[in-house]
Amino acid sequence: MQYDPIKRSLGAVFNKSPFTRKLFYRLLDILLLRTWHIKKQLGSWLVLENSGKSVLDAGSGFGQYVYYLGRKSPSLKITGVDVKEEQIADCNAFFTRIGFKNTRFEVADLTKLSFTNQFDLVLCVDVMEHIEEDVLVLKNYYKALKQGGMLLISTPSDQGGSDVHEHDHEEGAVGFVDEHVRDGYGIAELDSKLRSAGFAKTEIHYQYGTPGKVSWKLSMKYPIQLLNVSKVFFIILPFYYLLVYPFCLVLNVLDVNMTHKTGTGVIAVAWKTS
Repeated sequence: MQYDPIKRSLGAVFNKSPFTRKLFYRLLDILLLRTWHIKKQLGSWLVLENSGKSVLDAGSGFGQYVYYLGRKSPSLKITGVDVKEEQIADCNAFFTRIGFKNTRFEVADLTKLSFTNQFDLVLCVDVMEHIEEDVLVLKNYYKALKQGGMLLISTPSDQGGSDVHEHDHEEGAVGFVDEHVRDGYGIAELDSKLRSAGFAKTEIHYQYGTPGKVSWKLSMKYPIQLLNVSKVFFIILPFYYLLVYPFCLVLNVLDVNMTHKTGTGVIAVAWKTS
């Protein structure tokens, strides 16, 4: 499944004005369960004194988390980096247009980051599964953080996180998203890699348990499959979501508030303590 063409199509639709871009962010907030989990973690960080603190959004994409953090705490200094030049140019233009003066976006390869002791928070959402040299990138995050700084990662797990299961592998199938270089991480594996990068304190748990897996299929997988068949399905999407989203809402609330023994996603928090 090619996810990037769908993202480009959505960007073309919603980038026509600041209003539609903000509407797009709001839709992502509502539809993407990972956003619910990320905001729960960010909420705990934001309640601390964060005046003048610096944030790095590593793999900033459309900039939705930069927008969220910038609205919640205008005193934050936020840098978004992404490997895609057109994405960076688009975000710089949008955030300048809406008057966000403490945000900036730069083109950067995460394997070649040169930041040192600069950020209080590094945010990395659905990025690590795209990177072969993941330990190198984790070391770059560690170096970029100030002493006591926090790294927050959301990524698919190895429990079917790219919608790949054991029987799929036997049939030679690939994950739902072709751009992934790995299906996901196990908790022990990710913890080991974080510690090898220098992080001595970590907290890792599963997200997308049983409720989340059902919600993801209804709210993301099936619509994206339809859009990959034909863009005509953009027309029926609003009606589709009117029908299924009340169920997804309940499932999302359950997933965020439950403890999962397993799940198709992983949330990792790590601190630079030494």
